Amino acid sequence: MNIPPYIEIMNSAIVSAAHPSAPAPGQFKPTAVMALFLFSPEPALLFIQKADREGYAWRNQMAFPGGHVEQTDNSAKQAAFRELYEETNIIPDNVQYIGSLGHFQTLKNRDIQAFTGVWNQKDDIVFETEEISRVLEIPFETLLQTHRENGYAGHRPGVAELTYPYQDVVIWGVTAQIVHHLIEVVGDIS
Repeated sequence: MNIPPYIEIMNSAIVSAAHPSAPAPGQFKPTAVMALFLFSPEPALLFIQKADREGYAWRNQMAFPGGHVEQTDNSAKQAAFRELYEETNIIPDNVQYIGSLGHFQTLKNRDIQAFTGVWNQKDDIVFETEEISRVLEIPFETLLQTHRENGYAGHRPGVAELTYPYQDVVIWGVTAQIVHHLIEVVGDIS
């Protein structure tokens, strides 16, 4: 497999696409996530499953690595890279940054700015089990197939209907919205 053409296709699609814009300042707490591609050998996206902890607001949910934008962060992009490292041990130097996918709001009053890049897989993934139960590499082709089979292509269904099941988990909510947008923008890269 020749990875650079994938990156060029994704980069071109993401840079030229329209992405959801930011909400008015002060309405939502800013957060950032990294939708990270890897190639092993086919394109996949890296997801985390939140810990199965009683009382944890995101208990068992599937997500992209990410978190709150802190005052010490110079930008949401920097926050996404910081959180990626904190949650998975993936260092920014091992990620080829592609761009922003725009802004997505949650029911819990968060504005998530999603970024994307390609990980060279030179890091050993390490995570805190208090926050994350596991890390999954989900084939992009599987997500794309679900997207097509469920009739999501060309429109975005309501948040309750938009789901991407994979093995024993389901991607839903704002993470599913980001996946939907990413698929709509990038299309079939295989």
